[in-house]
Amino acid sequence: MHGLVVLDKPLELSSNHALQRVKRLFNAKKAGHTGTLDPLATGALVLCFGRATKIAEHITSMQKCYSVVAKLGQETATGDSEGEVTREAEVNVQHLAVVETLIPQFLGDIEQVPPMYSALKKDGVPLYKLARKGQEVERTARKVHIHEIVLGECTDQTIEMTVKCSKGTYIRTLVEDMGRALGCYAHVQQLRRVSVGDFGGKHPMLSIEQMESMQQQNKNLESLILPIETAFSHYPSRVLHHALVQILQQGKGLQLEQASSPEFVRIFDTQGVFRGLAQLEQGKTVKFNQFFGPPA
Repeated sequence: MHGLVVLDKPLELSSNHALQRVKRLFNAKKAGHTGTLDPLATGALVLCFGRATKIAEHITSMQKCYSVVAKLGQETATGDSEGEVTREAEVNVQHLAVVETLIPQFLGDIEQVPPMYSALKKDGVPLYKLARKGQEVERTARKVHIHEIVLGECTDQTIEMTVKCSKGTYIRTLVEDMGRALGCYAHVQQLRRVSVGDFGGKHPMLSIEQMESMQQQNKNLESLILPIETAFSHYPSRVLHHALVQILQQGKGLQLEQASSPEFVRIFDTQGVFRGLAQLEQGKTVKFNQFFGPPA
């Protein structure tokens, strides 16, 4: 079993626990997820089965879209509603009046200091484990990219917004930084990942309950699995004879005529089987970036 499932991760369940539940449902031998969602976050979590685990990093690097509800007037130890309140301030009309004008300073390339309550590691120990012991260590700021922030309803209690961002963006940190810029503090009250690339949009999410219901009705769960090439559907494709696929498999390059100069090309054999993602080098030579053998 090789392919992808777009899970709608439920509230109060870790990404790994959600993965294990789905893995058992599919009776999968090998599985992984593509980017941790906090237990208090819901939404798109792309799961990889079998050979699809090889492309987890590619999916992780895709643009993310989040729906966020930020609670104004309080900053917490964890950056969300689970943590203890560490700072408070009164929220007034002046704060709300400048929300929209502050948005541009958080767009484009920005730097974020990862939160202590994160899965990043210090000397092999996850930061959140240190944080739970009351320890705080120095973290290096990282550059992320915010593509878009669209404001929704704003009240004296909350701000709703949609954020499109790059891999590695911490929405909790973004909300916390916005709250400090406003001068009234803020933390994440609700967070939902709407999409990862086309997953969650063009390829809808499935809940664990939907999968369990199908299993109880003896329906074929494997029909829910998206083929590996779905992750690369935005790239052009080429059909090659077996001998040419073998040349690429050996790590050699091929000179292929291209109508355009894409960065990557999907390679299919004459049976219509996806064999891998090839990378275009110097505008002419194609070499495998990710190779997938024929189905077992």
